[in-house]
Amino acid sequence: KVVLDQISFSVNEGEFFVVIGPNGSGKTSLIKLLAGLVTPKEGTISLFGRDLKDWKRKQFTQVVALLPQQIPSEFPFRVAETVLMGRAPHLRSWEMEKQKDREIAQEAMIFSGVEHLADRYLHHLSGGERQRVFIAQALCRQPKLLLLDEPTAALDPAHQVKILDVLDRLRQDRGVTIVMVSHDLNQAALYGNRLLLLHRGNIERLGPPSQVLTREELEKCYQCSFLIDESPIKHVPRTTPIPLKYL
Repeated sequence: KVVLDQISFSVNEGEFFVVIGPNGSGKTSLIKLLAGLVTPKEGTISLFGRDLKDWKRKQFTQVVALLPQQIPSEFPFRVAETVLMGRAPHLRSWEMEKQKDREIAQEAMIFSGVEHLADRYLHHLSGGERQRVFIAQALCRQPKLLLLDEPTAALDPAHQVKILDVLDRLRQDRGVTIVMVSHDLNQAALYGNRLLLLHRGNIERLGPPSQVLTREELEKCYQCSFLIDESPIKHVPRTTPIPLKYL
C-alpha cells in the first residue's frame, strides 16, 4: 500500500513547520521518513543539502532529535539521568559524561522548566511534565532539527501551551528548525510559520495558515462542516468544527 505519493516540499532553516491532516493521511509516516526510521521506496530526502542515506547514524543523531507519539516512561530513571541520556550521540562508545555534558543537561532542564524535577523519578511525573523532560533530553543533543509527532496529545490546555511555548522559544532563541505533527488546527495556526495539509497521502495545500485553513480545503479533507473566523489573538484563521445538529 502506498502511504505517501508524489510528496515534495522543503522546510526552511529556523522555521516552525506544522503537518496537519485527518487520521490516516500519512502524517506519522512522514515524520518517520524524515527521522530515517523508514526508507522511502522511491525518491530522496535531503538534510542540509545532503542525501539522508549518506549520513552516518551517529552524525545524524547529533543534529536531529525525534520526539515520537509514545515514549516509554515506566523505567525507574530520575529526570536528570533521563535528560543526560541526550548526550549519548556526542560520546564515544563506553565514554562517560563529562562536566561539560552535565552543564549542557542542566541548561536544557532550565530552558524546559524541569530543573526543579531533577531528582524525581520519571514514572512519578504527570504527562505534561514528562513531555517537557523529553524535550529537555532532545535539547541536550543540541540539535539543528527537532521532529515531533503530536507532542501535546492527551495533555490539558495549560500543559499544551507550556510545551508549545518552549518549542517556539527554542526556535527563536537557538534557531532550531521544528517540524511538528498536530491534530489541533488552532494551535497549528498560532505557532506554525507554514502548514502542510496532507490528505490521502498527498499534499492538499502548503503555505501560511491563512492559505491552508480555508473552509473549502478543511471540509474536503475532514469531511465535516467548519466555521472559519479570525483568531482574537493573532491575524490567523480560527477553525471550529460544526456539529450536525447546528447545521
